[in-house]
Amino acid sequence: MSINHKIIGEGHPVVILHGWSLDHQVMVNCLEPVFTNYNDLKRIYIDLPGMGQSKSPETIQNSDDMLKAFLKFIDGLIPNEPFLVCGYSYGGYIARGITRFRRDLVKGILLIAPGVNMDFDKRCLPEKKVLIEDPNLLSRLSPEEAEEFESMAVVQGEQQWQRFREEILIPSNNANPGFMEQIRENGYNFTFDVDADIPPFEHPTLIITGRQDHAVGYKDAWSLIDQYPRATYAVLDMGGHNLQIEQPDLFESLIANWLDRLRY
Repeated sequence: MSINHKIIGEGHPVVILHGWSLDHQVMVNCLEPVFTNYNDLKRIYIDLPGMGQSKSPETIQNSDDMLKAFLKFIDGLIPNEPFLVCGYSYGGYIARGITRFRRDLVKGILLIAPGVNMDFDKRCLPEKKVLIEDPNLLSRLSPEEAEEFESMAVVQGEQQWQRFREEILIPSNNANPGFMEQIRENGYNFTFDVDADIPPFEHPTLIITGRQDHAVGYKDAWSLIDQYPRATYAVLDMGGHNLQIEQPDLFESLIANWLDRLRY
């Protein structure tokens, strides 16, 4: 199976997974401003199957299959090498699965607005809020663009719109909707408890959530804290599901702190 990926830099591998329906560029844009200051990291930005430039193979029917595909990909690309793993939203869910099955190799994990319970109706979510409105901006967009942006944005600004358009909206329109719906129907959740019967993860961890994230919320992620005793857990005010766009300075500071902690 062909999984499209982009490698930047040399050194310690970092496997990086984007969110549902997106592509690797959303992760490049939010992480590279920090990672470029660390010259010993080989960043492996991946397009999830059915998204970006990766194929939609019939062998992937559910999230279990998605995880198996990534384990095989990692074993082939960086066999037996210690690595870090980063995941955003659904990518965070898969990252926790990778950590479970490659426990001896994963030396740090970053979870950005992670999906914890993939059953939407069972998530603990805050009510939708917009804290900074910009009616003039919305009036300049097409009705379809305004609807998409307004449905997710906690901070409605020109900079946030431009990044939302390039990193969220356009990639989502390029994903394979039939393939993604198939996974939702056949098993969006793993068939196993990803945290059951394994010891706590004793390496530096960062969990970043948005206080106004009405897609996955922030409370469900707190349930992970005992499983990650080296975790920093952050809830960013004025941050929704795209918190890296809405609070970039604080986001980047937290990423830098995580990378620094990996040195000890």
